[in-house]
Amino acid sequence: MIDVLKVVVPSVITFFLGILITPFFTHYFYKYKLWKRNSRASSPDITTLDFAKVHNTKSELSTPRIGGVIIWVSVLMAIALIYGLSIIFPSELTLKLNFFSRSQTLIPIATLILASLVGLADDLVQIFGRGFYSQDPIIYRKIKIAAISLIGLLISFWFFDKLQFTHIHIPFGGELELGIWFIPFFVFVMVATFSTSVIDGIDGLSGGILTTIFTAYSVIAFVHNQIDISALCAVIAGGTLAFLWFNIPPARFYMGETGMLGLTATLSVIAFLTNSVLILPLIAMPLVATSFSVIIQQVSYKFFNKHRVFKVAPLHHHFEAIGWSKEKVVMRYWVISVISAILGVIVAFVS
Repeated sequence: MIDVLKVVVPSVITFFLGILITPFFTHYFYKYKLWKRNSRASSPDITTLDFAKVHNTKSELSTPRIGGVIIWVSVLMAIALIYGLSIIFPSELTLKLNFFSRSQTLIPIATLILASLVGLADDLVQIFGRGFYSQDPIIYRKIKIAAISLIGLLISFWFFDKLQFTHIHIPFGGELELGIWFIPFFVFVMVATFSTSVIDGIDGLSGGILTTIFTAYSVIAFVHNQIDISALCAVIAGGTLAFLWFNIPPARFYMGETGMLGLTATLSVIAFLTNSVLILPLIAMPLVATSFSVIIQQVSYKFFNKHRVFKVAPLHHHFEAIGWSKEKVVMRYWVISVISAILGVIVAFVS
């Protein structure tokens, strides 16, 4: 019972902390006009009118884009609060509720902080930049991928050298020893997971999906008796729900790279820590489908006489282009996200 409280109580605390701090942050988001100065629809890389047709340029240029700060700040506040209580008022309850541990949560928490700050720097370039890079051209996206690869390299070396991680679990197939190849595989997973950040394109879409994914990993970690990791996943889900409360249409702010990079990088670390990285594509199916839709569109356009498989990529914008309302897209993505998360949890249990 106490383990259940250790997971549930911090997540509820994080949710309410997120709700409480949002008015403070929102005030400054709007006071300093922390939104993009250039719309993606005006980017030189956008060559289709369908994108501009489904894309709300007015909203993008008037809605703050660093709302992900709400998530990781509320998470860090909850961690600090619970840890502080365990130090100042040590008791069986406060010590048990503390989930900050070197063995389980230190690395994902550090990843969340580092990746979120890198994402915040990227957001600020988009907000205050006046030059070429402020339009988020392809070359700048390659620079971001290089930065994410570097983060992945640093963390993977820690996994390999300090934690002795050299293998991954294959569902229904046992363990696969990778040796030194664990490091490039880890980097690949982190970059691939980040590539799914393109799903942050409709109000409420990314928040709902990521909440479901982290909840699924909370369940997986709990069953594996990794209670601290389970609590951290639940806390991140709680912070994301607080963000979602204000991101439901019409969004008060967008998640931005500070949210998407922080959450996707942390998600990849947690997938390795719970030894369920190969189940991640199933649990995060909507993210995977969205990322693959962009890859398919680019390959088709470049190598098949500029043919477009989708009216617009990413996939959720394609559904908008064929007539689905934003609300229908978001709700159906949420449904698929819940189903894929349940399937992923089942596979994790039986394999």
